[in-house]
Amino acid sequence: MLNEKPVMSIRNLLLRYGEGCPSCRGSLEKNRCAVCKTVWAVNDISLDVYPGEVLGIVGESGSGKSTLMRSLYFDFTPTSGCATLRDYKEGQKNIWDASSAERRMIKNTIMGMVYQNPILGLRMNYSAASNIAEKLIGAGSRHAGQMTLRAAELLEAVEIQTSRMCEAPKNFSGGMQQRVQISKALANRPALLLLDEVTTGLDLSVQAKVLDLIRKIKARYGMSILLVSHDLAVIRMLADRTVVMLDGKIVESGLTDQILEDPQHEYTQQLVHSLI
Repeated sequence: MLNEKPVMSIRNLLLRYGEGCPSCRGSLEKNRCAVCKTVWAVNDISLDVYPGEVLGIVGESGSGKSTLMRSLYFDFTPTSGCATLRDYKEGQKNIWDASSAERRMIKNTIMGMVYQNPILGLRMNYSAASNIAEKLIGAGSRHAGQMTLRAAELLEAVEIQTSRMCEAPKNFSGGMQQRVQISKALANRPALLLLDEVTTGLDLSVQAKVLDLIRKIKARYGMSILLVSHDLAVIRMLADRTVVMLDGKIVESGLTDQILEDPQHEYTQQLVHSLI
């Protein structure tokens, strides 16, 4: 796998809130400068996502993992750094240098995003089918009948009855809203699926259904997945490799089994101990 060309490569990604100062190098309290108060939300992150793998990102709240994900989906603009996609300009151009039209193309065809809060990923007053159609239209689809068939196919894939495809997500449970988000993200068969804390706030039984759905999606579509969670149990279930984030930085990375069996960093050891 590691001999293949990555689906996505990220190098030296930095996102800070504040101008920074010389003292930032040596006086950060967690990820905040004690002198100028600059917050280093994502601090020099580099990683690769390979074809067909699930790469997990685990860390406590405030570690920068969701900021990283939303930067990749153009919700936030990084201070500096580079990210390339195999399917965009042959992996030779930084996605953050892309034009507005190119960014829309990337979001609609190469990547799919599922947010922790479904309100960020869905139009709650539109029907479930219309949410999916919006993604299809963004990629150039114009045939209403074909879009309806595709919406029905995707909703069936996430175990939502097609009899409810004309209902608005605001009428659905939290677990169903997440499944509609997943179906929308899959609409144009993206090469990379971004999943940001997709089980947080759900009941345990609903969490289990969503996690099982993600496993089925990976088996069925073979896409790469970047999976963010604060829960190492979720990472253990789904991820092939894992990176551990703390205070905006990667403190450990490796095969998930290796990290679980022989964690090296003190913070990772605490995470693993909490899982036992």
